[in-house]
Amino acid sequence: MKRILITGKNSYIGQSCKKWLEKNSNEYFVEEVETKNDDWKNLDYSNYDTVLHVAGIAHVSSDPKLADLYYKINRDFAIDVAKKAKNDGVKQFIFMSSMIIYGKDEPIGKEKVITKDTKPSAVDFYGKSKLEADIAIRELEDEKFKVVIIRTPMVYGPGCKGNFPRLKKLAKMPIFPDVGNKRSMIYIDNLCEFFKQIIDREASGTFYPQNRDYISTVQIINVMAESMNKKIHFTKIFNPLIKLLSKKVTLINKVFGSKTYSKDLSGDFSYIVVENDESIRRSM
Repeated sequence: MKRILITGKNSYIGQSCKKWLEKNSNEYFVEEVETKNDDWKNLDYSNYDTVLHVAGIAHVSSDPKLADLYYKINRDFAIDVAKKAKNDGVKQFIFMSSMIIYGKDEPIGKEKVITKDTKPSAVDFYGKSKLEADIAIRELEDEKFKVVIIRTPMVYGPGCKGNFPRLKKLAKMPIFPDVGNKRSMIYIDNLCEFFKQIIDREASGTFYPQNRDYISTVQIINVMAESMNKKIHFTKIFNPLIKLLSKKVTLINKVFGSKTYSKDLSGDFSYIVVENDESIRRSM
């Protein structure tokens, strides 16, 4: 039986992973530990084979006053947890990094494809705090302490927060811009299955899991509208204006920009248990 500790109690990803692994209760014993107090510090990690660190602050603010807090939680705290795991004799440490370490989205019309040769280029304190933790934790690896860095794209699923559920409101519009774009994303069940395989293999290294196929905003909106029995008309008439505004308004690039991982970064896709359209329907 594999024994897994998730640091970050009641987090969306942590809770989802716990439920996924507990489907095979004879193979996995999973516990969460609170990180908002000293529970994580007082616990003996030697009882666990793997520590999955999902605690952190998401990209919710660009207020420079919060920069120190992001570095304290996303970098310093993550490194402290990894050091404790190593000192307590844990065999494998999984750190949730992010695609954000590769910088901002490009304006509409430019495709950002991240390959094995792409260098990280974080541009804000959220990205920089994740990147600095990513680098520092990898340096802790040795023959007894395996480190896994998972640079996820957007994670979505039922009950998720962030930009994905906001698209539901747009799917109620009668008209929507038909802007061709491509995004790397990963559905929560696919990510949980990826965790499972990483744990089973006792793997180490840096990984880039994503859905088998890229997703476009139009595809998401279309499936959402169908799920709500809404009729929506897609048009390219607004595209020139949207493309012009995208050079100055970053929010537009988050909705209509293209940002993908090269498919060869993401393995054999054996962890894909739900394909794109069905994953969007389930997320409604």
